Amino acid sequence: MTVLLVLVTFMAFLAIDYLLTRKRVPVPVDIRLAKHEVIAPRPLAALVGGFRVPDNVRYHPGHTWALSESPTLVRVGMDDFASKLSGPLESITLPQRGQWVRQGQKLVSLHRNGTTVDLVSPIEGSVAEINDALAANPALVRRDPYGDGWMLTVQSPDAKINFRNLLGGALARWWTEESVSRLQRHVPAALGALAQDGGVAMDSVAENLPDDQWAELAKEFFLT
Repeated sequence: MTVLLVLVTFMAFLAIDYLLTRKRVPVPVDIRLAKHEVIAPRPLAALVGGFRVPDNVRYHPGHTWALSESPTLVRVGMDDFASKLSGPLESITLPQRGQWVRQGQKLVSLHRNGTTVDLVSPIEGSVAEINDALAANPALVRRDPYGDGWMLTVQSPDAKINFRNLLGGALARWWTEESVSRLQRHVPAALGALAQDGGVAMDSVAENLPDDQWAELAKEFFLT
C-alpha cells in the first residue's frame, strides 16, 4: 500500500513536470563511445540525504538513470541510492547485446550472497553495448555509479518519448528524498549510516541486514 501511494504521488508530480517541460528535449552530450572507455561527464551533483543526484541525467523511480548521448543512443546505469542499498555484490548479470529491453521491465540482476534482485530499465530499445568492466568488477558501481559503473547503452528509437516518463531536476531530488525517508522507516539503524557529517552516504546502508530482508527491501525500492 505504501508503494502504491508513493507511485500515485510520483505520477501526479510527473504529469506536472511534463506539462511544464513538454517542449524540452534531452540535450545530447559530447561523450566518446569507445568500448570500456568511460566517459560520463562529472557535473557537480546535489546531495540529497547523503546521495548524489546529478542534474545531467534522468531517473526512473526504480532508481536507474538514463543519459542521452544522441537522439537515439542512451547510456544507462543505477543511481547512487541503488548502488549503496545494493552494497557489496558478487556479480551483476547484464543483458545481451542486441536484446530488446522495455521501459519499466527487468534489465539487470544483482547477486549478493546467493540472493538475487532485479533492476528495471529506464528506457526502451535494443542493447547496443554493455560495460564488460562492470561485469568483471561489480564494485565499480558502488565506487562510481554515474561514471565507470555505467551498465549499458541502448539504441532507443523512441528515446524522446521515453524521457518524458523519467524524473529530472527538482522531481528527481524529491523522489530521492522520499526514498531516503522510507529507508529510514524500514531500517532505523540506517539513519546513522546514511550520511556522515552531512556528507555522502556510506557505501552500504543496509550491509548488516539478513539477506532475505535485504532482498525484500531492495525489491520494494527497485519496483521489481
